[in-house]
Amino acid sequence: MFEQTTCDERFLTLAKELGYDIYGENTAGGHYAPLVRHHDELYISGMVPRMNGKIQYPGRVGLELSLSDAQAAASISAMRGLALIVDAIGSLDKIKSLVRVTVYVKSTADFVDLSEVANGASDVFSHVLGDAGKHTRTTVGVYQLPKNAAVEVDMIAALRPSAL
Repeated sequence: MFEQTTCDERFLTLAKELGYDIYGENTAGGHYAPLVRHHDELYISGMVPRMNGKIQYPGRVGLELSLSDAQAAASISAMRGLALIVDAIGSLDKIKSLVRVTVYVKSTADFVDLSEVANGASDVFSHVLGDAGKHTRTTVGVYQLPKNAAVEVDMIAALRPSAL
């Protein structure tokens, strides 16, 4: 499958399959940059699951939201991060590796399936980027996230030498 399609093609196909409209949503909400390029690395600010100007799956996982809701929120956040990379460098095929991912989950104190929530993002990265989507990951349960979002995902990506 991966030999026949590019990362960009898989990204666009997945966005269409999931019904995600993730473009035009990647502007900073303050005095920071959504993405910073430093040498061969891209640092992507935390992405919440926003589409069409509205937070998807607002609330707390384990109270208003289920595990599957939170996984969907994580996948939207991951797709938004990938869209930001496309906007910045033109192609996901320029990614050598996704180095680091952090997933923040607004959850109840007794919700313990944080890693399973993060799989919603990791599955997107694996599907779209193939081997380049393998990453280290930390998942953190938190009390609050911006705009009542249930999930926020940030990442660091390394570029291929040909993309420098």
